[in-house]
Formats: sequence, structure tokens, C-alpha cells
Amino acid sequence: MATHAHSHYEHSGDDLIDAARHTLTDSGEQWTNMRQSVFEELARHDKPASAYDIADNLSQSRGKRVAPNSVYRILDLFVRTNLANRIESANAYLVNTHPGCRHDCIFLICDDCGKATHLDDERVTGALREAGKDAGFTDVRPVVEMRGLCDDCAA
Repeated sequence: MATHAHSHYEHSGDDLIDAARHTLTDSGEQWTNMRQSVFEELARHDKPASAYDIADNLSQSRGKRVAPNSVYRILDLFVRTNLANRIESANAYLVNTHPGCRHDCIFLICDDCGKATHLDDERVTGALREAGKDAGFTDVRPVVEMRGLCDDCAA
């Protein structure tokens, strides 16, 4: 399958936090301490994380209960502003390492370990965008999830 390399910069560490803060504030939203904590906790995970995982970890680190509903609202905001991606089949989220860059997403998700890998394939997503337009939809942004075994688990 032909894939296209990302033509954007992948952020990490403090640079990722700064990029996320700028993207959120540029969209007219506030970068609060709680939003930063949720983003940092999500960025810490190398696999998709649920709102409950994030709430539990923040509750432990803060020494007081953080409600999953509050985390869900923040994660929904992050998805809307392109700071995170939602993995629908796992009801979980992945940090977007290139905030502010919108593109179509294809996720490969390991059935064994839960690892999620993102790839770009314009042939696949372009065909899906066209099918959506043919069905009368505008601003179509495909999100595709495929399940299988990663190389480590298949070995």
C-alpha cells in the first residue's frame, strides 16, 4: 500500500505541550491548568487511553478525585481542536503529535497489545472523501480504523 510521509513536524516533550497550547488558544479556547494536566497525561501514553484511565491517573497524582465526565469534556474539546484523535473502536484517545495540522487518519490497532499506529494513504482517504461527496456530504474527513496484530505481537 502506498503511503505518504507526513509533511509536518512531529512535536514531543515540552515542544508538544507548547504547540498544543498555541493551537488551543489560537482557536479561541483557554489553556487552563486542568486542560494542560489532561493533555500531559494523554501525551504520556504510547497507546490509546480512555477518559477513565486519565481521570484515575490524575486523581492519584493530584491527591483528589478527578471526574471522568470532566476529562471527557476536555478530550472532546481536544478532538474538536485537533489536539487529540479518538479511537472509536476502543473508546479511547491518542494525542496528536502535530497539533494544528488537519489531515485524514488511518489507524492500525493491535488486537493484542492495543498499540495504535497512524498512517497516511491518500488513495484510500481520497476515495472515501469522494464517496462522501457523491453521497451529498461536504467537509468529509475520513477516519479509518483497522485491527490486526502489530509486528511485535505477531512474532
